[in-house]
Amino acid sequence: MRYKDYDVAPSAHSLPDGLYAANLIIESRVSPHGSSFTFDALDYFFDADHAIAYASHWARLWIDLRSNQARRRN
Repeated sequence: MRYKDYDVAPSAHSLPDGLYAANLIIESRVSPHGSSFTFDALDYFFDADHAIAYASHWARLWIDLRSNQARRRN
C-alpha cells in the first residue's frame, strides 16, 4: 500500500505458539537513496488479519510523526 510518500508493506509472521507477529517495511519513494525501515514484532496477535491491521495503522502513525517533525525543522 502507499501512504503519503512511502510504500508500506505490513505482514504477519506465524509463530510456533500460534500467535502472529506484526511486521512492517516502510520505504521512502522520494528519498534519493530509497530509505527503507524494517520493524519486526511490533506486537503479537491471535489472528493474522489483526496483526496486519495493527502494522498498517502503526505505519501511518510513524509516517505522520516523521512528517510533522520534518515540518518543524524547516
